[in-house]
Amino acid sequence: MNWFHATVLGLLQGLTEFLPVSSSAHLRVFSALAGWGDPGSAFTAVTQLGTESAVLIFFRKDVASIVKAWSASLVVRERRKDPDARLGWFVIVGTVPIAALGLAFQDAIETGLRDLRITASALIVFGLILAFADRTRAIRAAKPISELNLPQALGYGFAQSLALIPGVSRSGGTISAGLLMGYSREAAARYSFLLAVPAVLASGGLELLKIGEGTAPAWGPTLWATFIAFASGYAVIAWFMKFISQHSFTAFVVYRVLLGVALLALVTFGVLAPGAGPLG
Repeated sequence: MNWFHATVLGLLQGLTEFLPVSSSAHLRVFSALAGWGDPGSAFTAVTQLGTESAVLIFFRKDVASIVKAWSASLVVRERRKDPDARLGWFVIVGTVPIAALGLAFQDAIETGLRDLRITASALIVFGLILAFADRTRAIRAAKPISELNLPQALGYGFAQSLALIPGVSRSGGTISAGLLMGYSREAAARYSFLLAVPAVLASGGLELLKIGEGTAPAWGPTLWATFIAFASGYAVIAWFMKFISQHSFTAFVVYRVLLGVALLALVTFGVLAPGAGPLG
């Protein structure tokens, strides 16, 4: 991977990480179409450290309040009823499914599940699930995230774990879960972003050990891509939170379905190989 590739892929990561369109699918598909090859799960995980840094800065007040309340709840029993302390515990609980499944199915995630036909199918199916969830929430009164309970936190966690499959989308999966449980678009998105922080930081930290070895990209381009992902990701968070306060997710659903159908067509007609880049 050269510096130009790193710049483009870092920008793509930042622009798509927080939108419910699957950043991993975009990195995978764009690299295949450009003939650059699969950037690999290590590159994706490390560049996500950049986007999660954007989350920590953008939601710094929320993060500080949650960490402070959760830390206090460890020693002061009464503080465990604090809504922020509860959110801290729920983020931990919600991280367990993706950590367990990620370790259990690591080989499949890095190989078979990166098949472009699976990516295309996931884009379409989970796009339709997002549409259904958004429509279902629209006919009910929205709940604040302070009403989150333990079973729902686990539900959020299992929804996040589906993002191990390229094409599902971490934000799309968890936002859909939140909408189905009756939370507002803004509350579902906010909690989705906060929930991702521990899992992404842990995954990126582990994958850092692979950078520069074997087929993984070199350190320089990877770090540059991570910085680009941070800058563009921060801008996208600000735009996205404002957008969903006034609009539905319909535009993202249509985009996902069209992209999935186009990708299936490219593979079916032999333009792209299911597990690699261009044919011929």
